[in-house]
Amino acid sequence: MQIATWNINGVKARMETLLAWLREAAPDVACLQEIKAVDDQFPALEIEAAGYHVETHGQKGFNGVAILSKAKPDEVLRGLPGDPADEQARYMEAVFSTGSGVVRVASIYLPNGNPLGTEKFPYKLAWMKRLQARAESLLALEEPLVLAGDYNVIPEPRDARHPEAWTGDALAQPESRDAFARLVHLGLTDAVRAVTDEPSFTFWDYQAGAWQKNNGIRIDHLLLSPESARRLRGVRIDSHVRGWEKPSDHVPVVVALDV
Repeated sequence: MQIATWNINGVKARMETLLAWLREAAPDVACLQEIKAVDDQFPALEIEAAGYHVETHGQKGFNGVAILSKAKPDEVLRGLPGDPADEQARYMEAVFSTGSGVVRVASIYLPNGNPLGTEKFPYKLAWMKRLQARAESLLALEEPLVLAGDYNVIPEPRDARHPEAWTGDALAQPESRDAFARLVHLGLTDAVRAVTDEPSFTFWDYQAGAWQKNNGIRIDHLLLSPESARRLRGVRIDSHVRGWEKPSDHVPVVVALDV
């Protein structure tokens, strides 16, 4: 089973790119972030014509997550528990039946947190605390789990081509990195780091020729429960998609699980 995460940076603007990638990669489940569309304006018909079921948790103009899947999920949860007042569409879960049971997949668009010194950074940290609480409850189920998404966290200096350029950014603050580490230390496995210690990037800014210079960072992650990690068969970053016409500034990251 192939499970992917991709911050699409506006699904309407990237529709042809998304369809081309679905044809090429054929993931079983694709978690999208930053769809920038309300649910009834999401271009579901085109994606369904490509063979995918569509579940969305959208928001007008920004944020929003979606889960595309070859099989219809058994259950869907929209919104991260823990704060009923939070109206930002950043989290969705889906449960899928497999040959050996179920697999639970979450699509996550973690807050950016910039600029520092505003209410956005405390919101980011509070959201991460809620995510940790949700992860703890899901890990207690002892089932294959994939927490997939744009975490807006550069976990370590090696996850940036030029780490010194990010020292004043919310993505690389000690508090952000510590919160991400606490999440992983619950017993989750960072899929990319399970297979390589080499610099591996998932985002290249549109400015200053970042893609051409390979001035990237790794902020799109798939975290696996122990039950998923035992079934891990491979990980890849589809970085070539960044060179396509009208690309997102992020690229897909895909795990293969034997489930």
